[in-house]
Amino acid sequence: MDSNNLEQTLQEGKLYRYVNNLIVAHLRDHNLTQAASVVASATMTPLSVEASPNKLLELVAKGLAVEKDETGRGLSTSALFDSSTALPTAYGSIPAPRAVSVDFSAAYDTKGSSKSFPKHETRHVSEHKNVARCARFSPDGRFLASGSADTSIKLFEVGKIKQMLLPEGKDGPVRPVIRTFYDHLQPVNDVDFHPQNTILISGAKDQTIKFFDFSKTTAKRASRVIQDTHNVRSLSFHPSGDFLLAGTDHHIPHLYDVNTFQCYLSANVQEIGVNSAINQVCL
Repeated sequence: MDSNNLEQTLQEGKLYRYVNNLIVAHLRDHNLTQAASVVASATMTPLSVEASPNKLLELVAKGLAVEKDETGRGLSTSALFDSSTALPTAYGSIPAPRAVSVDFSAAYDTKGSSKSFPKHETRHVSEHKNVARCARFSPDGRFLASGSADTSIKLFEVGKIKQMLLPEGKDGPVRPVIRTFYDHLQPVNDVDFHPQNTILISGAKDQTIKFFDFSKTTAKRASRVIQDTHNVRSLSFHPSGDFLLAGTDHHIPHLYDVNTFQCYLSANVQEIGVNSAINQVCL
């Protein structure tokens, strides 16, 4: 990739990020919270991103004005807001647009957005059909697992990833994904590796914790399943491998005996100090 193409790619990346910021902020500020959350998740944009009120509408109005001017139909405030382009009055007052080109470069310095991109080459290793929600390395660093909103789990061999990243391996036959597991019915929220055995566990929105034995080359389904009572958000093995801690939509952590699947809950809820869903646990 030459320097001109690289610079163009970087500028396009900045523009896409800025546009995503404006869309999320616009939906959020107009009480379309659910839609804002969906767009934020799909584009990996912070839901709390800051943007000037009605900034998206102002830029759209200016763009429409420039478009009308270029087609020779004249430019006026009333022409902009005719029956085909009318905007609800609830959006507030919008300044009268001017017949000038829109300079997006001045808008990149939005608080919270990146002002520069690292100069590195990206290699496509594999992909899920939906958002990748979690990833975890095995304790020995040999494997990497990722879980997705598409309900699948991919297991990568790190050695093959490194081989693929070598110049001679760029277009070679190396395939770093060695297993793909399909056994959840809803998005996978977290994964973890057993500290000693070839066992990968996953927690999902379908309220299950599933155990996958990745030493079996043909296995695509879980070998064991814990049925929880809530959406499982986070998982962590105890260093001994005998216990498993789960954080769920329940406000009390769930501690499981891996051998018996018996669940232990704290008798003193006051000590925990949590009264809502648990996003992250660690042992």
